[in-house]
Amino acid sequence: MKAIITVIGEDKAGIIAGVSTLLAEKKINIEDISQTIMQGYFTMIMLVNIETSTISIEALKCDLDALGEKIGVKIILQHEDIFNAMHRI
Repeated sequence: MKAIITVIGEDKAGIIAGVSTLLAEKKINIEDISQTIMQGYFTMIMLVNIETSTISIEALKCDLDALGEKIGVKIILQHEDIFNAMHRI
């Protein structure tokens, strides 16, 4: 089971470290990552595997929201089923 995490906010040190540390603590593997700085704004998209996670997806969303508030970015977690449903005929 996979999910997409997006992170957007003003660029500053520690964003990648904060998000990846939280995911590692929850036993979530980062399978792919893309990040860039656009005119001073940090943007990142991660594909993560949540099969071995130690918490529910709802609890993970709460933890990511709290982390986002702490480090000053918006973090959104979306289950892969959302994207799969968009591509069904």
